[in-house]
Amino acid sequence: MEEQKKIYKAIVSVMGEIGAIKKEKRNEQQHFLFRGIDQVMNTMKPLLAKHGIFIVPEVIDRQREERVTKGGAGLLYSILTIRYHFIADDGSEVTAVVVGEGMDSGDKASNKAMAVAFKYACFQVFCIPTEEMVLSDPDRETPEVSMNAGLSAVLGRLGDAKTIDDLNTLWNTLEPSEQNDTTIRGMFTRAKNKIKQQTK
Repeated sequence: MEEQKKIYKAIVSVMGEIGAIKKEKRNEQQHFLFRGIDQVMNTMKPLLAKHGIFIVPEVIDRQREERVTKGGAGLLYSILTIRYHFIADDGSEVTAVVVGEGMDSGDKASNKAMAVAFKYACFQVFCIPTEEMVLSDPDRETPEVSMNAGLSAVLGRLGDAKTIDDLNTLWNTLEPSEQNDTTIRGMFTRAKNKIKQQTK
């Protein structure tokens, strides 16, 4: 008979003991409460130690952009795709792949992205209860990125495009820097895929 892997029982045991993590941190820019990485760490650490689980992050993809706030300040924007390994003391493990995003005017964009990814990996793997069951929980710092009126109008017309030619026409009205923006490229790619599906 195959020996049962400890990681499954250990995760279920943590799920049975962990309580709700309240929104006690405050975002000063957008004035909302959120659950911080320190709250998650402080809640998880004793339970992970008790049940013999350790967590190893593995960055499997990294994207980095430079953006500008409405005030003209420079921002570094990082998107990290991280595979988290939840490992028991017998070597058995489960993995979870999470995407984290972070913005910072200095050298902390990747740090923030990792903190967000870790927080949500724990919330999802251990089904950590919250006081408010919401799907999104923004980070502390969410600087507002500028978008000129022309670009906003172009993106607003994406939904009206009926053909690939319509999309190409809109695309050609963008500045080169806008065409290189991964967020904008993604919006056009999704719109193109939608049109292709509708015309099959």
